[in-house]
Amino acid sequence: MLAGTRRQRRARRSWTQLRNRPWGHLRHTARNQTKSPAKNPAVSALARAGLAARGVMYLLIGIIAVQIALGSSRQQADRTGAVRLVAATPFGSLLLWLLAIGFAALALWQLSWAVWGSPEAGGRKPRARVMALVKAVFYAVVAFSVFKYALGLGAPASSDQQSQDLTAKAMQAPGGQAIVAIAGIVVAGVGLYLAYQAWQKRFAKNLRMRSASPGTRKTVLWLGRAGGIARGVVAITAGVFLVVAAADANPGQAKGVDSALRALAHTPLGPVLLILVALGLVTFGGYSWCEARWRDV
Repeated sequence: MLAGTRRQRRARRSWTQLRNRPWGHLRHTARNQTKSPAKNPAVSALARAGLAARGVMYLLIGIIAVQIALGSSRQQADRTGAVRLVAATPFGSLLLWLLAIGFAALALWQLSWAVWGSPEAGGRKPRARVMALVKAVFYAVVAFSVFKYALGLGAPASSDQQSQDLTAKAMQAPGGQAIVAIAGIVVAGVGLYLAYQAWQKRFAKNLRMRSASPGTRKTVLWLGRAGGIARGVVAITAGVFLVVAAADANPGQAKGVDSALRALAHTPLGPVLLILVALGLVTFGGYSWCEARWRDV
């Protein structure tokens, strides 16, 4: 009888504790215990291959930008210039195919996140899924352009030409100047957000580096911070030029990555600012390789 009474008291206590626990926490625990369909070995392999390819692209764009600042390159500091640089190497054809496959893998990885949601916090919310879908489309376009070049069907259009063409088409629509101005503000805002996130080291929450040494962790954080800020500066510059193009009703004022980088050399700091941002892009290439190794995908 006494044992039965004790059991009843324990049962009532357990039920009271369960009832008083926040339901949000219970749902969060259940979600954590449920493995995301997007998080499996095949998708992880796609993600790591894609991040490695992204690292190569940023590394080459940064190197070209440094050469431009030093006056020793006529290549375009964008993905067009990067693929031309790859094609000029002894194993250019093979490397182009690997690069194209890597970006296709990156697109599939982001598409899986758009469909199933990501394992990250808030990764199943509509906003996160839409962002993943936008990234999937972008990486698919990059993969397609590199595939075309690998097949000998012509190099991808320069970022400057693409930006000017899109701006010209947008301006032909009713309220086109306003649309372009809003797009410029959004692009500049994204750049500010990228730079802020990098400065705050928000990217670190997606890294799993428990087995890495303290020195390695510090290096990776430095690469991510410097590289993210450099990406943000490029986006801010491109956004400002879009606003200028809208104000002047001149699509030729719109700038892609190449012209946005070159414009940095005409600031009061001169080529120094371009070199700093270019080195930042190189470091982001290195950080992408670190993500390929340590990111939780």
